[in-house]
Amino acid sequence: MRKIKYYYNTHTLRYEKLETPFRVKLLRVFGFFAASLALAILIVAIAFEYIDSPKEKMLQQDNDAMREKYSVLEQQVQQLQKQMLELENRDNNVYRAVFESKPIPDSARLKEMEKSKEIQLVQSMSESQLVKSLSEQVNNLILKTAYQEKSYKAIDLMVKNKVKLLAAIPAIQPVSNKDLSRIASGFGYRIDPVYKVTKFHAGLDFTAPQGTPIYATADGIVKEANFNAGGFGNHVVISHGYGYETLYGHMVRIKVKAGNRVSRGEVIGYVGNTGKSTGPHCHYEVHKGGQPVDPVYYFYNDLSPEQYDRLLKMAAAANQSFD
Repeated sequence: MRKIKYYYNTHTLRYEKLETPFRVKLLRVFGFFAASLALAILIVAIAFEYIDSPKEKMLQQDNDAMREKYSVLEQQVQQLQKQMLELENRDNNVYRAVFESKPIPDSARLKEMEKSKEIQLVQSMSESQLVKSLSEQVNNLILKTAYQEKSYKAIDLMVKNKVKLLAAIPAIQPVSNKDLSRIASGFGYRIDPVYKVTKFHAGLDFTAPQGTPIYATADGIVKEANFNAGGFGNHVVISHGYGYETLYGHMVRIKVKAGNRVSRGEVIGYVGNTGKSTGPHCHYEVHKGGQPVDPVYYFYNDLSPEQYDRLLKMAAAANQSFD
């Protein structure tokens, strides 16, 4: 039931029924809606100023994700730069050790046209496309770096083995022979000094005064160091690995023992005349794969090309051996 309001009329001195004009009601309604609209506008303004819309929230999340990706990419790039620097140093060291030259830098291989195309491509990308492209490039670079590092490890191993191999190959003369006057008998069939028949001579004979130092011609381990009355007398056999062995015979005195590790140029004994020998000399043999080979082809470390050519001619001369 609607409530009826009354008011006291001072002119008529009685209570009368209160009736609100339509115009007043209309103004009140308009005022209410105007106040509501103003309040709504104020609330919306505050909301837009301090509260993010769903779209803005999504954009903000995308930006945060992109920042995180950029941070990860930056760390990966820094790590890759360190790895590439290490690989570059190792690459240069390998080239210097093996080829004695430097590799061509990658920057020298990049053409200006390719640079321009790459710049245009990057400029045309959106941020999300750029991040995706960078991620793919970084992943590819990581795979390439890992493969390249594996390749360089293999190269390092080959280089180290090559160094060991070079140290194990006989490369100098067993006695000092600067004037090339000590080659008395070469490799091949020679006249035996005792039996006066042609026999195969499996090494080279170096004549020298008794007591002249005899040197190991390559790194290795002494396999034998003893006396053989019917053959090489006091002799030393060195195993160098990689299928190489050397023999030094007729020593007056042996300086090393079986099992000793020796280096190229180390004194292992002294020239003598023990065993089956007709004069002080060093009988020197080189064996590869268990077979004797001509030692004259293993003197490349201490001879010039002219000296080597002269030595070849001297060793090839047919004569009588000393043992």
